[in-house]
Amino acid sequence: MDLRKLKTLIDLVETSGIAELEIQEGEERVRITRTGAAPPPTMMFQAAPQVAAPVAPVAAVPLPADVATPPVEEGHAVKSPMVGTFYRAASPGATPFVEVGDTVAAGDTLCIVEAMKLMNEIESDASGTIKAILVENGQPVEFGQPLFLLG
Repeated sequence: MDLRKLKTLIDLVETSGIAELEIQEGEERVRITRTGAAPPPTMMFQAAPQVAAPVAPVAAVPLPADVATPPVEEGHAVKSPMVGTFYRAASPGATPFVEVGDTVAAGDTLCIVEAMKLMNEIESDASGTIKAILVENGQPVEFGQPLFLLG
């Protein structure tokens, strides 16, 4: 496999939301994985084919009856449009864009998601009252992950 193709695959893993990519061409196998945001993707080359060991099925363990499921809140979920880091305010020490109980209109800025050193303002896609903030400040978020619950 040539270096240009490997570079393209590494760029694909870095820019997309996938955590692992494995490609096999004939006897060559390339596996690129991404763990968190700290280390760069790692590559593993292997020329010999692998044989997977059989995996025993795992039986489902029933939960005790006294374990309560958390209540599901109803409302409109504002979801993250990208993978990145969630910030409630424009800068450290600044007041957050919104708090629980605030009324917002469609188009109001709710938070910032930092992706690849770019600060992206996330706007509300509906009007309502902030019922819950579902992510902690500085926490990594995934594409489609609910950030806020509007009522």
